[in-house]
Amino acid sequence: MNKQISAKRVKPYLWFSLYALLENGAASKPVRISTVELSKILGGSQQSASRHLQLLEEMGLINRSITPEGGLVRITDCGIAALTEILNGLKRNLEEDRTESIEFQGVVTSGLFEGAYYISKEGYRRQIIEKLGFDPYPGTLNLKLRREDLKKRKDLESLLGVTIQGFKDEERSFGSVRCYPSLINDQVEGGIIIADRTIYDESVLEIISPIYLRKHFSLKDGDKLKVLAFGYNRKEK
Repeated sequence: MNKQISAKRVKPYLWFSLYALLENGAASKPVRISTVELSKILGGSQQSASRHLQLLEEMGLINRSITPEGGLVRITDCGIAALTEILNGLKRNLEEDRTESIEFQGVVTSGLFEGAYYISKEGYRRQIIEKLGFDPYPGTLNLKLRREDLKKRKDLESLLGVTIQGFKDEERSFGSVRCYPSLINDQVEGGIIIADRTIYDESVLEIISPIYLRKHFSLKDGDKLKVLAFGYNRKEK
């Protein structure tokens, strides 16, 4: 099984090779592309193109196979995740002046204690570490929103967040999750997660952080909490 690689470990010249494969359809199916064709796209030598493919394969970012008609290349899930991480990094840097913040206030409420199960899954945990920069505490804090904050949630969902890709393990398939970097009670960095599939209605926000928030803030059900969430505007200037 491929081990996910952080985009920070992918050299820039390999980004372009991976992107060239993406442009040729290698994300959805195996494609036939020769080192001669790849070298022409990249503007380099055939030897360099061959070396790039070898390195991408060693890093688990592509799979290669040989058929009687020639070699086939497909980008792996890890390769897609690395490209997505690069995309999010570009957005954060190029669109920094379009960052928006939305403040929520609500009361702490108990959930069904499923957060620990999901956040502890390596497929989610690894991506949170790489994309949000912290190792999440194995669980979520649920915040029941005030009525006046329900529209704010829709406003938040209209913004771009950080995508945590879905995955499969030995048990089942897990859906993708959007995450919005957040500041909790003006002290702790964390994130609001919005899953494609959830048991909660729109009045409940699920919050992750690197620490056990209930203990850190001495919280119990009914206590008030403030969360400042950040997203990126989808609209062009």
